Amino acid sequence: KEGTYEVTYSAKDSSGNKTIAKRKIEVIKKIGSDKQSNEKVVYLTFDDGPSENTKKIMDILAKYDAKATFFVTGRNQDYNYLIKDAYNAGHTIALHTYSHEYSTVYASVDAYFDDLNKVGQMVKKEIGFVPHYIRFPGGRYCQGIMSTLTKEVVEKGYQYYDWNGDSTDASGNHVAVDKLIRNGTSCHDNNVMILCHDTQAKDTTVQALPAIIEHYKNLGYTFKGIDDATYAPHQSVNN
Repeated sequence: KEGTYEVTYSAKDSSGNKTIAKRKIEVIKKIGSDKQSNEKVVYLTFDDGPSENTKKIMDILAKYDAKATFFVTGRNQDYNYLIKDAYNAGHTIALHTYSHEYSTVYASVDAYFDDLNKVGQMVKKEIGFVPHYIRFPGGRYCQGIMSTLTKEVVEKGYQYYDWNGDSTDASGNHVAVDKLIRNGTSCHDNNVMILCHDTQAKDTTVQALPAIIEHYKNLGYTFKGIDDATYAPHQSVNN
């Protein structure tokens, strides 16, 4: 069970000499699963918001009775009220980054957690708590400290989520709608986590969203926000 425990170790050698050592052990709640469930679920995820497109995305989701996850930043705080609106509508709010400046965020391990704490406290002001679901800015491709960060975030009680489906809207602004639909509907796993983005320049993502939702609904998928039991796809870490 979760909590802090004191463990006592006792050892005796062949001569009968005995020694005892004590150690405190903290058991934290495990968030996320490393295995997919048998349920056919799509987890639509939107990075980089909130933005002027957030309300449009929410309206489309409401039309299809679909839930999603918003990995938010601190870059566009004029729209922070939409964080609370999305949460109240039943969507999951998760943490992306406060600054989204790679040179700042990944300057050191401490710098990363300083940034994460800032965006966490920002979100707490809107919904009353700090979410424990995160996505690394840049998709964890920053060189140098990712092997350390991927372990430490979990040790601190977070879980990070990559993706196994990609709309490819990160490839540029105003990406062609048909390309986004084609790529966004290309995953055939039971648990599909699709990477999308929520910024002003991702207007075609909004346009492609209905077709992506309809495709998976026709295949029998439901649409949920990330929760503690959600499959957490993790890509390889080589640095």
